[in-house]
Amino acid sequence: MTDPFDKQPPPDGPQYGAPGTGPQYGAPGTGPQYGQPYGQQPVPGQQPFAQPGQPYGQPSPFGTPGPMGPYGGDPEAPYGRDPFGVPLSDKSKLTAGLLQLLIGSLGIGRFYLGYTTIGVLQLVTCGGCGVWALIDGILILIGKVPDPQGRPLRD
Repeated sequence: MTDPFDKQPPPDGPQYGAPGTGPQYGAPGTGPQYGQPYGQQPVPGQQPFAQPGQPYGQPSPFGTPGPMGPYGGDPEAPYGRDPFGVPLSDKSKLTAGLLQLLIGSLGIGRFYLGYTTIGVLQLVTCGGCGVWALIDGILILIGKVPDPQGRPLRD
């Protein structure tokens, strides 16, 4: 007598419907090949990698710009985006802040950011006798000063 709880599935998988009517999963030559989109069979003599129109392929060699530019995915924000989705500036917050703190009496931090008018005013007034340069350097370091296009500075 056979045990009803000791059933083994057939070797080619479960059959649904009448025998021989469905696809034979696991049979050689069926299903997508590695590197091919589902539902598209490989063409003999054609390499399955790095072909246009395929969603997957081998990555480009190191140092070669990818399809979205040299810095990654977003051509509108090559230096990334802040948590609110605003594109980041190409200027560094740390560089601008240190320039302003160390030689802010010459307005170098503001010249670096692209604010030439404020840089000239700081140069003429010696950075407001150092007070304006110190406060400006702290504001740059904590992220309160954007670049001239309004983008936040990179960390």
